Amino acid sequence: MNKIKIDPQRTVAALDRNVFGGFAEHLGRCIYGGIYDEGSPLTDEQGFRTDVIAALREMGMPIMRYPGGNFVSGYRWTDGIGPRAERPARPELAWHTVEPNTFGTDEFVAWCRKVGTEPYIAVNCGDGDMREARDWVEYCNGTQNTYWANRRRANGAEQPHQVRYWGIGNEVDGPWQMGMKTPQEYARACTEFSKLMKMVDPTIKLVASWTSGWFDDWVERGQLIMEQAGTMLDYMSIHWYVGNRDDDFAAYMALSELCEERLTASAGLLRAMSACLKLKNPVYLSVDEWNVWYRTRGDDQLAEVYNLEDALVVALQMNAFIRHADMVKMANIAQIVNVIAPLVTRPDGLLRQSIYYPFAAISQAAGDTALDLYWEGDTFEGGGHSGLRVLDVAGTLANGREVALFVVNRSQAPAEAEIVLQEGAFAGQGSATIINGPDVKATNSFDDPEQVTAREAPLSPQGVSLVQVFEPHSLTVLRLPIC
Repeated sequence: MNKIKIDPQRTVAALDRNVFGGFAEHLGRCIYGGIYDEGSPLTDEQGFRTDVIAALREMGMPIMRYPGGNFVSGYRWTDGIGPRAERPARPELAWHTVEPNTFGTDEFVAWCRKVGTEPYIAVNCGDGDMREARDWVEYCNGTQNTYWANRRRANGAEQPHQVRYWGIGNEVDGPWQMGMKTPQEYARACTEFSKLMKMVDPTIKLVASWTSGWFDDWVERGQLIMEQAGTMLDYMSIHWYVGNRDDDFAAYMALSELCEERLTASAGLLRAMSACLKLKNPVYLSVDEWNVWYRTRGDDQLAEVYNLEDALVVALQMNAFIRHADMVKMANIAQIVNVIAPLVTRPDGLLRQSIYYPFAAISQAAGDTALDLYWEGDTFEGGGHSGLRVLDVAGTLANGREVALFVVNRSQAPAEAEIVLQEGAFAGQGSATIINGPDVKATNSFDDPEQVTAREAPLSPQGVSLVQVFEPHSLTVLRLPIC
């Protein structure tokens, strides 16, 4: 039998809620027709889709990255402020469209406040310069009688937007990026951008763009950034997307090993550099673009249709973030609506895709502390790996009184497990949330929106152990009060 052992005293670290973040880019129908849909009967007085806002609140996203993505490497933020009739339309070179600039900084911040999420802005470190970046910080956060702070006030925001999180560029290691930079070039740019932006507001949190392509210079790139800008940085950003191009379910479920490898190696380099440089400020990992993405490209506006196996892989990635809570302090699923997204809109409503359910269930149940769990049992082979545990497990503790377990059954057969509490006892009514569907290829559609969904079941564990049967190809979230 599989076994999961829980010791409430054996913890990894505090779990930062920012690991449940999102990402909104000017791409496809994410902004226009997604979060902003002027003239729709489903929008509020500001043109924001109220059904999208409600669904994002359910997902519990505490931070939202914006405006890109590849988009930001050619973005002039000043085009998106002021009277809308005066905002210029520009050729958008990242995704080969025209950007009308109807939605910009002030709209984004106002929308974030309605969602209940913290704005995180990435600046243009592609074809932009550090003066644009420092001006953007002043516009958002300035409190004095200065030009850009007064422009914000004239545009209707008397009080500062108080944007705390700022990213310096996007995927600068990629040759697809406007203004791609070598490791040496970006380390210098990152240093000078950081310096100038913090001169404007020394309280901001800065995120450096480390690697997205995982090319053979990614270690050198990280080392140079840390050596030159490490004293000013709060996070180093890594990106990844995964998929099942070979239609191999076992190999797809084994992608947990890739996540573990990248997180462990990245965290190790940051620790080594921090020790070498004797940094007093911690520099953490931000996985500020991650998701399943392999079917769609620019021509279809990245309107990925997700199935149950994709939902399981989303859960695997979230479990990895929890297990690495000591170093992963931010993660942003890319993206939130219509574009490689858990939510899809059309004029008359909203669809929750399969990947919505694991994100919402884990985010809602996660406690404040990540647990260091032990689990053993049945194994499988896939993707060149052997001896992989059929159950992928992560867990948290909330206020010392409730354990939450996140268990992915990576088999197409049921898996029984004994869950043992090694200190204290189970106490009171618990619950199980099961995310599943009829088969691993099941998808949701507007015509059939509940092929993959979540259902609740009560649990009443007693003593120090319980036996739970995990359904085939499922995610189960267990909430277990303890005393």
